[in-house]
Amino acid sequence: MSDLPRKAVTRTAKLAALPLGFAGRATWGLGKRIGGRSAEIVARELQQRTADQLFKTLGELKGGAMKLGQALSVFESALPEEVAGPYRAALTKLQEAAPPMPTRTVHTVLEERLGEDWRELFLEFEDKPSAAASIGQVHRAVWHDGREVAVKVQYPGAGEALLSDLTQLSRFARLLGPLIPGMDIKPLISELRDRVSEELDYELEARSQQEHAEEFADDPDVVIPDVVHQSDQVLVTEWIDGVPLSEVITDGTQEQRDRAGQLLARFLFSGPARTGLLHADPHPGNFRLLPAETEDDEAGQWRLGVLDFGTVDRLPGGLPQPIGDSLRLTLAGDAEAVYELLREEGFVKESIDLDPNAVLDYLLPIIEPAQVEEFTFTRSWMRNQAARIADLRSPAHQLGKQLNLPPAYLLIHRVTLSTIGVLCQLGATVRLRDELESWVPGFLPIEDLPVENLPIEDLPEQEQRVGDAAAEA
Repeated sequence: MSDLPRKAVTRTAKLAALPLGFAGRATWGLGKRIGGRSAEIVARELQQRTADQLFKTLGELKGGAMKLGQALSVFESALPEEVAGPYRAALTKLQEAAPPMPTRTVHTVLEERLGEDWRELFLEFEDKPSAAASIGQVHRAVWHDGREVAVKVQYPGAGEALLSDLTQLSRFARLLGPLIPGMDIKPLISELRDRVSEELDYELEARSQQEHAEEFADDPDVVIPDVVHQSDQVLVTEWIDGVPLSEVITDGTQEQRDRAGQLLARFLFSGPARTGLLHADPHPGNFRLLPAETEDDEAGQWRLGVLDFGTVDRLPGGLPQPIGDSLRLTLAGDAEAVYELLREEGFVKESIDLDPNAVLDYLLPIIEPAQVEEFTFTRSWMRNQAARIADLRSPAHQLGKQLNLPPAYLLIHRVTLSTIGVLCQLGATVRLRDELESWVPGFLPIEDLPVENLPIEDLPEQEQRVGDAAAEA
């Protein structure tokens, strides 16, 4: 029913050709060098050809191939500058668009999921997609009540394609490693595989999005579209106009970059505290910069629109308090306390003994943005962090290999790193510490917390009684 390449043999052949293509171009480059061309020119051509093939293959296949490409795209700021250009252009394309599925396929899905009279649900429906992503594409339309809506249509065979791609990609993950220095790509692929069923469940996505939309309904800074209608393979939400974050990254003013960065950090940390959910797909294609509702809006001249709640982490109590505790203790320089906390949480296995001061030295550069009132995220800062950890000779690399990432923190870790990657792409100056103090449990000592942020057990007895009475009422 679909033109999406989904036969295992077809998709596997295309993906298997990637490492063969990398090797073939390396041989081509050696031949050019022997022929007298400079190493710099040959290297640049090699990188461009590799990036072009990578984008073409991942984008055409959609599914898990494109999902990996989008996940990698936020880390391009970690690449050495001399190779960043070609990969940046290719991977950034995956943040916003991919080759669309045929109109006849879209109409067939809508007829199957919304009924033969599906057109009666819409006053207008644009056949040309406004965006195409890893498992579906979005069409702009007008709902029968006059609201402008986004209609997300899932590719037929998307689940099969996702699993097939990610299984195949994991087999040559080591060859993709050089794309992002200091990053082990195989765990990322495994984590994406684990999320396949959730990613395909539009009912679950609709619930997650509506919970966010209701919580942020009156928020002056964050805009989340309401869900209008949902069925298998089709999700209809309110349409929001705005500047894609990918465009802000390439052409935005510094004011736009700073505002987008501040709101992105705020949404990352406030979402779990306010909804018990962590938006887990923070690539630039899922965010929009919107103008303020009124010209005299004192909160700022731009708001952040958030899309795509297909992958979330469920955190009923908000971000785990050990995250805030470890940040606070690291900033305080308490090496022993940090080490004990990391061991308790499973970041240091019981069978391993590490030097607490070495662990502190490993962590401090990473949390530099939290040490100052405001911090400017840059690609060079990200590259330095990646190089420090990737250098086989560095103490950071040796220590990092001995640390463990507990399953409960896996998605939080990826989302945080991805968000930092986007902040570096933006080149945004952000008051990160403000957001940590406001939203991350444990970052501030109990005695420094505002009364409204105190857990009930830590309130004075009189205020506990008032709170209990209010709850009973």
